[in-house]
Amino acid sequence: MKILVTGAKGFVGKNLCAQLKNIRDGKARNYGVTVTEVYEYDLDSTPEELDRWCAEADFVFNLAGVNRPKDAAEFMAGNFGFASTLLDTLKAHGNTCPVMLSSSQQASLAGRFGNSEYGRSKKAGEDLFLKYGEDMGAKVLVYRFPNLFGKWCRPNYNSAVATFCNAIANDLPYTVNDPSVELELLYIDDLVDEMIGCLKGEEHRCDFDGLGVFPIKDGKYCYVPTTHRATLGEIVDLLHSFADQPKTLMIPEIPAGSFAKKLYSTYLSYLPKEKVAFPLKMNVDDRGSFTELVHTLNAGQVSINISKPGITKGQHWHNTKFEQFIVVKGHGLIQQRNLNDPEGEILEWEVDGDHIQAVHMLPGYTHNIINLSETEDLVTVMYCNEIFNPNKPDTYFEPVK
Repeated sequence: MKILVTGAKGFVGKNLCAQLKNIRDGKARNYGVTVTEVYEYDLDSTPEELDRWCAEADFVFNLAGVNRPKDAAEFMAGNFGFASTLLDTLKAHGNTCPVMLSSSQQASLAGRFGNSEYGRSKKAGEDLFLKYGEDMGAKVLVYRFPNLFGKWCRPNYNSAVATFCNAIANDLPYTVNDPSVELELLYIDDLVDEMIGCLKGEEHRCDFDGLGVFPIKDGKYCYVPTTHRATLGEIVDLLHSFADQPKTLMIPEIPAGSFAKKLYSTYLSYLPKEKVAFPLKMNVDDRGSFTELVHTLNAGQVSINISKPGITKGQHWHNTKFEQFIVVKGHGLIQQRNLNDPEGEILEWEVDGDHIQAVHMLPGYTHNIINLSETEDLVTVMYCNEIFNPNKPDTYFEPVK
């Protein structure tokens, strides 16, 4: 398929084009669709390019539009005027390929959007596209997007999430007028997945009642089914917890598909270079070092342990705490002994970085790890199901033998 994307240098356009090109170049094979060309139209494109691409396109994503003009009259020119030009060009070539229109919730002209010039321009564009579909027999897909967020979104423009991410990541001032205001939020990757689904005829159809979405198979409009709701206060609180991670090492709860996970990825995309890398506290002595890498709210912590040649570490046991030792460099020996075993059998595992395996440190077993090399450090990734609590360490000295 040859795909024309207008507004290709905007927030949605950049993300959509990047994934379409991944599909075109064979880097994203999971979508089950073939893309041969991606035509990227924007303000610096020529009328001749638009004409040629409209003649050749098998699908058109119209993402072009005006969000923050100097004069409100520019809304109609940018959002309705270009739509007219695009559809007239397709019509001139007799190209009745499917066309998608990026509209906005404001086109509902409901509630607080009742007097929106932007909303009126978007509604005019919708009506134009729907009439074009009726006249030409072309498939038309009109999406009314809520608040969008994700990487590459321009801060201080039309996204509160981008503004807050950029401000908190870069220690800039910002204002939250009313923390209780709730937003409906659509993540850019969910939007892009829906757009690629359109290429396969798998769009989600709906009708609208004001801002309300009513899914229906043959609906007049389209929608992205995965959105999130959060207040401005909740968004800012989450962002501050992300910003504190280099100090606390705490990875917030980010379940698959959650708003928190998507917001964290978005926040990271705004970090300045000096914050991308951050130092970790190394606990160093004559035996080597021990460094905590990551803490989690409910699943413990991950650390890195370095033992110098010939050194034995551990020689302790736990009641409830359990660990996994994963040697990634060097040559070592792990030993464990069950304190409740009268025979005192010692279990042993010889480990090295060329044959990586995970070894459980069992509750009630005293254990150690010995660097068998005379010249090379032993490097071990250690997972523990608890964050270390000095007031309740659950760690008791006992030699393995």
